[in-house]
Amino acid sequence: MNLTLKDGKIISIDVRASALDAIKSFPDYFPRNALACKIDGVVSSLDTVLDKDCTFEVLTFADADGRRVYRHTCAHILAQAVRNVYPTVQLAIGHAVENGFYYDFDFRTPITQADFGKIEAEMKSIIKANMPISRIECTRKEAEGRIAKMKQIYKAELLADIPKGEKISFYQQGDFIDLCAGPHLTSTGKIKAFKLTSLTGAYWKGNEKNKMLTRIYGTCFEKKADLDEYIQKLEEAKLRDHNKVGRELGLFMTDENIGQGLPLMMPKGARIIQIMERFVEDEEQKRGYQLTKTPIMTKNNLFIISGHWDHYKDKMFYIGDEDVDDEILCLRPMTCPLQFTIYKNGLKSYRDLPVRYAETAIEFRKEASGEMHGLTRIRQFTLSDGHIICTPAQLESEFKGAVDLIKYLIGVLGLQNDVGYRFSRWDPSNPDKYVGTAEDWNRVETAMQNILSDLGIEHTEAWGEAAFYGPKLDVQGKNVHGKEDTLFTVQIDFSLATRFDMIYIDENGEKARPIIIHRSSIGCYERTLAMLIEKYNGAFPMWLAPEQVRVLSLTDRTADVATNIRNQLFDMGLRAEADVRSEKLGKKIRDAQLEKVPYILVVGDKEAQESVVSVRHRTDGDLGVMTVSDFAKLALLEVATKQIK
Repeated sequence: MNLTLKDGKIISIDVRASALDAIKSFPDYFPRNALACKIDGVVSSLDTVLDKDCTFEVLTFADADGRRVYRHTCAHILAQAVRNVYPTVQLAIGHAVENGFYYDFDFRTPITQADFGKIEAEMKSIIKANMPISRIECTRKEAEGRIAKMKQIYKAELLADIPKGEKISFYQQGDFIDLCAGPHLTSTGKIKAFKLTSLTGAYWKGNEKNKMLTRIYGTCFEKKADLDEYIQKLEEAKLRDHNKVGRELGLFMTDENIGQGLPLMMPKGARIIQIMERFVEDEEQKRGYQLTKTPIMTKNNLFIISGHWDHYKDKMFYIGDEDVDDEILCLRPMTCPLQFTIYKNGLKSYRDLPVRYAETAIEFRKEASGEMHGLTRIRQFTLSDGHIICTPAQLESEFKGAVDLIKYLIGVLGLQNDVGYRFSRWDPSNPDKYVGTAEDWNRVETAMQNILSDLGIEHTEAWGEAAFYGPKLDVQGKNVHGKEDTLFTVQIDFSLATRFDMIYIDENGEKARPIIIHRSSIGCYERTLAMLIEKYNGAFPMWLAPEQVRVLSLTDRTADVATNIRNQLFDMGLRAEADVRSEKLGKKIRDAQLEKVPYILVVGDKEAQESVVSVRHRTDGDLGVMTVSDFAKLALLEVATKQIK
């Protein structure tokens, strides 16, 4: 039997040998630290029997698939340990995630992170025992009997969800058996270093109508040094988390009486968002966008026409009952149907196109409780929403223009090294999720691929992540914890112009359908603010800082002078404040530094007599003495050029 390796070499082994046997038979061909393998492209356990010619690849911790197998196995060790420590627990489900693993449990008595010590101790015992891990395949009837004996209600529900005809398997280590498709490591002793990191609530199957379970997160590595380094980064990330820094700096807050996903932007946070909004609106105007202002609420008729009612209703807030009320009102989750209605107000010629609409729009989406976090995933948000309506011949140039605007804004914000690009495509195996035919999708995705190639944009591809009406270019950013979110997006829409009967008169005097580009130039302002908080740890670039200058009086005698200087700077266009409290200068300086104010000006008796100020920069330190006018020129230049320092 022949195995074709990744480099094209072919080796021969005995029929019915395991993957591990093959690796041991050819030690010069394979790494010693194999965790799993790929057989004809399918990730598999090393105890998998090889019974035909195939492609064969060994996976180690250096491979993403290898890490997933490693961390999935650690999730099972966690489940076994929790069951041993808490025999009455109900096991739900566990998975490997990007930097670790988790498992969901239903505890009879709630636990806290203080209980992690005894769970980790039990996990270490399981690992030390080096229990072999084996796969058990069985019939549905056998699986039902096994789970009934285990008295695990969530496992019974998971079993019922497995489609008929699919293989049903369990994995066993010692006396612990769990319903799982796998694959896993060959023994528990393969896990070398791990740590439980956090505990959260999670609804069963992600549905807030179901019971809230307890989710335990952990991480694991092959080397303790790598684990220690990761844990240190995790602790540093907690210090930069926008949820912590943003609240400490008084940028935003939440209140349980108002509700989840509904942050209150405090004066400083509101000021930053206002600065970004004005900057984006001015830049859009320079690039030919027309401003619209549309209602935050509309009849659901618009979303029935657009298809959102069929494909997106579960994510929408609406008032009324379809079976009872004549009129259903929706809080808009996007502006597209509203801007399309504006487009239709008057017949357009090809000479009128492209039409570019932009709006700083308050929008609403019904996020599940377990999905919301800080400013990154909320129920009411502010979006730089916009749509370009153009002829097919204009599609390429308009798409490039939308991308150019996004790249410009990314650069101004200093995020160019913190984002990546993702081509979000449709899932041809699940066409019911989308509008249009396979031919429509293939045509538009090919066009978009050609545009991305022409722009030289390096990108990943994500099948199944497209909008229901067309493919997207998503600009992805990661928060300090490594979770990826979409920041900005450009989408090609080949469907909604037909649904809304949008037309223009072409060069031949005939009616024609335009192409629509959906785009968000700076994304959700709240989410972008969250990323900026974490990027700069609250020390925003001068042009974005809610307070740019703080003038400190050295003594009570110079309080009026400090206040007067503040007023001068304010009149010159700088966001300045004065601290004239009867406090020691050291405390005033520390307070300004803790609040990340870019410039501190000190006014003592000498400075007051000479009509100068002592200037200190947040990062550059002492800049010496200068006149108020000279300082203002320096500061205003930094603002105008949007320097980042």
